[in-house]
Amino acid sequence: MNVRTDLALEQINEDNLPDGVKKYRRGSAFEITEIVIENDNHRHTIGKGKGRYITLESGSLSRYCGNYEDMAQELADELKSMLPDGEILVAGLGNRDITPDAIGPWTAEKVLATRHLRNELKENEADFLASLRPVSCLAGGVLGQTGIETAELIKSVCREIKPSVVIAVDALACSDISRLGTTIQLSDSGISPGSGVANSRKELSAKSLGIPVIAVGIPTVVDMHTILHSCGECEIPEDIPNMMVTPRDIDRLSERGAELIACGINLALQPSFSFEDVRGLF
Repeated sequence: MNVRTDLALEQINEDNLPDGVKKYRRGSAFEITEIVIENDNHRHTIGKGKGRYITLESGSLSRYCGNYEDMAQELADELKSMLPDGEILVAGLGNRDITPDAIGPWTAEKVLATRHLRNELKENEADFLASLRPVSCLAGGVLGQTGIETAELIKSVCREIKPSVVIAVDALACSDISRLGTTIQLSDSGISPGSGVANSRKELSAKSLGIPVIAVGIPTVVDMHTILHSCGECEIPEDIPNMMVTPRDIDRLSERGAELIACGINLALQPSFSFEDVRGLF
């Protein structure tokens, strides 16, 4: 059975790791699993190339919890470990008008854009903001809305503003319903938008853009055939139509998931900000 998932954790047998694949566990606010794939030998078997894949698991991200600040800070710390110095482009991938696909654009709206400030403000005001890292944000929609591939749009912007890294935020697909809306995945290997729902577009990666691409996402959909297979452990007749299933509280999940990711990104990119400063931006 062809199981659709974007999560590296679901594509690797944790009890029998392939050669060149290592796994580490840590975390406090989250249960964190880091998978390091040392080469591209397993790209055709597990669907993931060389890179780091960090999975942060918690309770439902659609709810605010007592350790929200710790979660945001832990997410920021994991993200900072992947980022080089220099200017940042945050790209929100997906369709803001389709709720399960809106996490990327909604996150980009909440990330503090600072690249323009030094040129726009007076000299004494610019001094006050000298500690802010230059950040640009982009949420250009999807091919069906614009007629432009997301990768083409981001590549053109990168050629103009020359960031040191792209942070691409997108909604993901998973195969285990327990990870639906409870998991955040970070990866430094880039992303192919829509790959988890069999609608793969041109990839965003260091190979295609010439700079590192950090992918961040939350699974918001799961394949119905996968659910039936995991519950009944039986083969699904070919004449049964398939569909993607999303949680009942998808509105809250996308909204609050986007807030948490944006909070983590802002804390990672602007270390002079406190958690209260970042929450005050929303």
